[in-house]
Amino acid sequence: MPQVVIKTPRLQLRYLSPGDADFIVELLNEPAFIQYIGDRGVRNPEDARRYIATGPVTSYERHGFGLYAVDLNDTGAAIGICGLLKRDTLADVDIGFAFLSRYWSRGYAVEAARAVLDYGRDTIGLGRIVAITVPENGPSIRLLEKIGLRYERMVRMSDGEPKLKLFAVQFRNRESSGGAS
Repeated sequence: MPQVVIKTPRLQLRYLSPGDADFIVELLNEPAFIQYIGDRGVRNPEDARRYIATGPVTSYERHGFGLYAVDLNDTGAAIGICGLLKRDTLADVDIGFAFLSRYWSRGYAVEAARAVLDYGRDTIGLGRIVAITVPENGPSIRLLEKIGLRYERMVRMSDGEPKLKLFAVQFRNRESSGGAS
């Protein structure tokens, strides 16, 4: 009984659960995930259940949002994750996404990310959403620009970490930033 948060013409975004462990092991071990996002040390279903519990599920409980599983409407297959994150090191809520490489270049990531931006603006009431990426991640940069985010500056998440590109979108006519500034 997955809780669906967002529906689009081809996708549904839902809460991640322990039942997604095998999918999360596969996704977090994709070469592009490790290269551009980082090695999360998730190697087996037990690691994946811990990652889901301490990451997305904790975020749902604490903030009311997080990373969601992205499923195809027609088959129910989990093809990626996309959602909103509130990191201690960023003033604003940021959008994150990752998809299994076999589902790239079909517009799924753009469809999911646009839906998440709309959800953040319209349902959560955010006035601004940001995104971060390593400078070498051309596909993610193109996706961010396609959904309306613009490069602002380089940021460092913590001392000794490499600088990342920060992109942002400011929504017009928002009275509140939903707690983000």
